[in-house]
Amino acid sequence: MRLAMLPGFVLLLPLAEIAGFVIVGRAVGLLATLGLVVLSVVIGMALLRRQGIGILQRMSTEGRNGVIPGRELLRPAMLVIASLLLIVPGFISDIIAIALFIPAVRDRAWNYIRRRFVIVETTRGSTASQSSGFSNQSKPDSKVVDLDEDDYRREPNNKSPWSGKRLGE
Repeated sequence: MRLAMLPGFVLLLPLAEIAGFVIVGRAVGLLATLGLVVLSVVIGMALLRRQGIGILQRMSTEGRNGVIPGRELLRPAMLVIASLLLIVPGFISDIIAIALFIPAVRDRAWNYIRRRFVIVETTRGSTASQSSGFSNQSKPDSKVVDLDEDDYRREPNNKSPWSGKRLGE
Protein backbone atom coordinates (compact mmCIF):
# COMPACT_ATOMS: atom_id res chain seq x y z
CA MET A 1 0.00 0.00 0.00
CA ARG A 2 1.34 3.40 -0.92
CA LEU A 3 1.52 6.12 1.71
CA ALA A 4 -0.62 8.42 -0.46
CA MET A 5 -3.48 5.91 -0.24
CA LEU A 6 -3.47 5.87 3.57
CA PRO A 7 -5.87 8.81 4.14
CA GLY A 8 -8.40 7.29 1.75
CA PHE A 9 -8.07 3.93 3.47
CA VAL A 10 -8.55 5.51 6.90
CA LEU A 11 -11.68 7.33 5.71
CA LEU A 12 -13.22 4.36 3.91
CA LEU A 13 -12.53 1.70 6.55
CA PRO A 14 -15.27 2.87 8.97
CA LEU A 15 -17.78 2.90 6.10
CA ALA A 16 -16.74 -0.62 5.13
CA GLU A 17 -17.03 -1.74 8.76
CA ILE A 18 -20.59 -0.33 8.96
CA ALA A 19 -21.47 -2.16 5.74
CA GLY A 20 -20.02 -5.33 7.28
CA PHE A 21 -22.23 -4.88 10.36
CA VAL A 22 -25.29 -4.54 8.14
CA ILE A 23 -24.44 -7.60 6.05
CA VAL A 24 -23.62 -9.82 9.05
CA GLY A 25 -26.60 -8.47 10.99
CA ARG A 26 -28.98 -9.43 8.18
CA ALA A 27 -27.43 -12.89 7.89
CA VAL A 28 -27.26 -13.94 11.57
CA GLY A 29 -29.40 -11.40 13.43
CA LEU A 30 -28.77 -8.51 15.78
CA LEU A 31 -27.95 -10.43 18.96
CA ALA A 32 -25.57 -12.83 17.23
CA THR A 33 -23.81 -9.89 15.54
CA LEU A 34 -23.38 -8.08 18.86
CA GLY A 35 -22.23 -11.34 20.44
CA LEU A 36 -19.55 -11.77 17.76
CA VAL A 37 -18.33 -8.21 18.28
CA VAL A 38 -18.13 -8.62 22.06
CA LEU A 39 -16.41 -12.00 21.66
CA SER A 40 -13.77 -10.55 19.35
CA VAL A 41 -13.11 -7.70 21.81
CA VAL A 42 -12.69 -10.12 24.72
CA ILE A 43 -10.38 -12.40 22.71
CA GLY A 44 -8.38 -9.38 21.50
CA MET A 45 -7.95 -8.04 25.04
CA ALA A 46 -6.83 -11.44 26.33
CA LEU A 47 -4.33 -11.86 23.50
CA LEU A 48 -3.06 -8.30 23.91
CA ARG A 49 -2.51 -8.84 27.60
CA ARG A 50 -0.58 -12.04 26.92
CA GLN A 51 1.35 -10.85 23.84
CA GLY A 52 1.94 -7.30 25.07
CA ILE A 53 3.76 -8.42 28.19
CA GLY A 54 5.64 -11.07 26.24
CA ILE A 55 6.89 -8.68 23.58
CA LEU A 56 8.08 -6.16 26.19
CA GLN A 57 10.00 -8.87 28.01
CA ARG A 58 11.49 -10.12 24.77
CA MET A 59 12.51 -6.63 23.63
CA SER A 60 14.16 -6.07 27.00
CA THR A 61 16.04 -9.37 26.81
CA GLU A 62 17.20 -8.75 23.25
CA GLY A 63 18.28 -5.22 24.16
CA ARG A 64 20.38 -6.48 27.06
CA ASN A 65 21.96 -9.13 24.82
CA GLY A 66 22.73 -6.61 22.09
CA VAL A 67 20.67 -8.47 19.47
CA ILE A 68 19.42 -6.46 16.50
CA PRO A 69 15.63 -6.89 16.31
CA GLY A 70 14.42 -8.55 13.18
CA ARG A 71 12.10 -11.30 12.14
CA GLU A 72 12.07 -12.74 15.66
CA LEU A 73 10.67 -9.47 17.00
CA LEU A 74 8.25 -8.90 14.12
CA ARG A 75 6.23 -12.02 14.89
CA PRO A 76 5.12 -10.95 18.37
CA ALA A 77 4.70 -7.37 17.17
CA MET A 78 2.32 -8.54 14.45
CA LEU A 79 0.41 -10.60 17.00
CA VAL A 80 0.02 -7.46 19.13
CA ILE A 81 -1.27 -5.60 16.06
CA ALA A 82 -3.68 -8.47 15.39
CA SER A 83 -4.88 -8.29 19.00
CA LEU A 84 -5.50 -4.55 18.65
CA LEU A 85 -7.43 -5.15 15.42
CA LEU A 86 -9.61 -7.70 17.23
CA ILE A 87 -10.43 -5.09 19.87
CA VAL A 88 -11.58 -2.60 17.22
CA PRO A 89 -15.28 -3.28 16.58
CA GLY A 90 -15.83 -4.49 13.05
CA PHE A 91 -15.58 -7.57 10.91
CA ILE A 92 -13.07 -6.32 8.32
CA SER A 93 -10.53 -5.52 11.02
CA ASP A 94 -11.24 -8.97 12.53
CA ILE A 95 -10.55 -10.64 9.17
CA ILE A 96 -7.24 -8.74 8.88
CA ALA A 97 -6.41 -9.75 12.48
CA ILE A 98 -7.16 -13.41 11.82
CA ALA A 99 -4.99 -13.26 8.69
CA LEU A 100 -2.10 -11.94 10.80
CA PHE A 101 -2.29 -15.07 12.94
CA ILE A 102 -1.41 -17.19 9.85
CA PRO A 103 2.37 -17.75 9.66
CA ALA A 104 2.47 -17.50 5.84
CA VAL A 105 0.85 -14.05 5.99
CA ARG A 106 3.36 -12.94 8.63
CA ASP A 107 6.21 -14.21 6.42
CA ARG A 108 4.92 -12.23 3.44
CA ALA A 109 4.56 -9.16 5.65
CA TRP A 110 8.12 -9.66 6.90
CA ASN A 111 9.42 -9.87 3.32
CA TYR A 112 7.58 -6.64 2.49
CA ILE A 113 8.71 -4.78 5.61
CA ARG A 114 12.30 -6.06 5.62
CA ARG A 115 13.21 -4.10 2.49
CA ARG A 116 11.96 -0.88 4.09
CA PHE A 117 13.70 -1.25 7.46
CA VAL A 118 16.80 0.69 8.39
CA ILE A 119 18.04 -0.88 11.57
CA VAL A 120 20.31 1.26 13.71
CA GLU A 121 22.45 -0.57 16.20
CA THR A 122 23.34 1.39 19.30
CA THR A 123 25.93 0.50 21.88
CA ARG A 124 26.99 2.13 25.10
CA GLY A 125 27.77 5.78 24.75
CA SER A 126 26.72 7.75 21.69
CA THR A 127 28.19 5.67 18.90
CA ALA A 128 25.93 4.01 16.39
CA SER A 129 26.21 2.02 13.22
CA GLN A 130 23.68 1.46 10.52
CA SER A 131 22.89 -1.94 9.07
CA SER A 132 24.10 -0.83 5.64
CA GLY A 133 27.69 -1.14 6.81
CA PHE A 134 28.50 2.42 7.86
CA SER A 135 29.90 2.70 11.33
CA ASN A 136 31.21 5.31 13.68
CA GLN A 137 34.81 4.50 14.58
CA SER A 138 34.96 6.74 17.65
CA LYS A 139 35.40 5.54 21.19
CA PRO A 140 32.32 4.11 22.91
CA ASP A 141 32.39 6.85 25.56
CA SER A 142 32.74 9.75 23.11
CA LYS A 143 29.92 12.20 22.50
CA VAL A 144 29.11 13.14 18.93
CA VAL A 145 27.18 16.30 18.09
CA ASP A 146 25.88 16.41 14.53
CA LEU A 147 24.90 19.92 13.44
CA ASP A 148 23.53 21.27 10.18
CA GLU A 149 24.89 24.46 8.61
CA ASP A 150 22.02 26.47 10.05
CA ASP A 151 22.63 25.17 13.57
CA TYR A 152 25.93 27.00 14.12
CA ARG A 153 27.88 30.03 13.02
CA ARG A 154 31.55 30.92 13.28
CA GLU A 155 32.49 33.80 15.50
CA PRO A 156 35.30 36.11 14.41
CA ASN A 157 37.20 35.19 17.58
CA ASN A 158 40.77 34.27 16.71
CA LYS A 159 41.34 32.69 20.12
CA SER A 160 38.75 29.99 19.56
CA PRO A 161 40.18 26.52 18.95
CA TRP A 162 37.45 26.06 16.32
CA SER A 163 38.37 29.12 14.28
CA GLY A 164 40.77 27.14 12.11
CA LYS A 165 43.63 29.49 13.02
CA ARG A 166 46.42 28.65 15.39
CA LEU A 167 47.08 30.83 18.40
CA GLY A 168 49.75 33.39 17.71
CA GLU A 169 49.07 33.68 13.96
